[in-house]
Amino acid sequence: MVKKIFTSLIPLLFFLPYFFGSDLYAKEKPYYEGKVINIIVGYAPGGGYDRITRVIAKHLPRFIPGKPSVLVQNMPGAATVIAANYIYNIAKPDGLTIGLVNRGIPFAQLLHAPGVKFDLRKFSWIGSAAVETTTLALRTDMPFKNIEDLFKAKEPIIIGSGGGPGDATTQFVILLKEFLNLNMKIVNYQSSADVILAIERKEADGIGMSINSVRPFLERKLLRCWIRGRYANPEIEKLPVDEDLTTDKTGKLIMGIRSVADAIGRPYIAPPNTPVKIMSILRDAFARALKDPEVVTEARTKSMMDVQFVPPEECLRLVNFILNQPEDMVTKIGRYIKF
Repeated sequence: MVKKIFTSLIPLLFFLPYFFGSDLYAKEKPYYEGKVINIIVGYAPGGGYDRITRVIAKHLPRFIPGKPSVLVQNMPGAATVIAANYIYNIAKPDGLTIGLVNRGIPFAQLLHAPGVKFDLRKFSWIGSAAVETTTLALRTDMPFKNIEDLFKAKEPIIIGSGGGPGDATTQFVILLKEFLNLNMKIVNYQSSADVILAIERKEADGIGMSINSVRPFLERKLLRCWIRGRYANPEIEKLPVDEDLTTDKTGKLIMGIRSVADAIGRPYIAPPNTPVKIMSILRDAFARALKDPEVVTEARTKSMMDVQFVPPEECLRLVNFILNQPEDMVTKIGRYIKF
């Protein structure tokens, strides 16, 4: 009897998916399948932040389940403060909008720069694509043979700034001028690309730039690096370090704090409260992409940039170090880096 009842129920088993939903038997569709990720770059096209992002965007889909399309959107202004505001306040926390901001942006928040409408500690951090070395680069036809000649310059050395005081490389140059007593005049331009054009026209003498950004112009022998920040790169590790060139104790401290931003490098962020599962996908994809031999080779050969994944925890630790400076040090920094 029992066997007869069981046998009669067998045909019903084939209809169960229709009663309870076929999704119970289907494999879960990858979240990113059929979607588009927009990467917001806080600078105009052509600079180092833009170049490195376009290499990553090209390869990122193959490291994300579902292989979404990845587009790059430039949103220049205020040394990436505008882009950061957009990601913090407007972009949805759905993993479809992420951004790349300037590594010097913690100082904009620390010093309460006008227009800052975000808290870096609340972003969902993906990680960084590099550790940078900031340098002072001057035209190769300048009449300086050694560092001593640089200190003896009688005519002002015109240094172009493509991002104002919120830009890490401009912060570097400001502190060189203040604590090394270099005879420099800082002139603001719309972007680093505009500064390079001015250098080529000999309207400007030099620029503060990361080694990754300046490398194409070293290859062309347009520029020569003279001074670097604390974090060394094998190509320029023998250059004098900014902190070592000043005897001012306050200057050494501020230069040291500024150099922490170089270790943040090229930081990628997502809106606050982006779900943990989505952030795990993005972080894993960036980490794998930046270690992939094809990505590493293309970044170096086509964009002349070295890539290196810096975990989000490390980025946030460095951000907190800058933001947690005591009030007396914040006051001292604010005397020189002014917004």
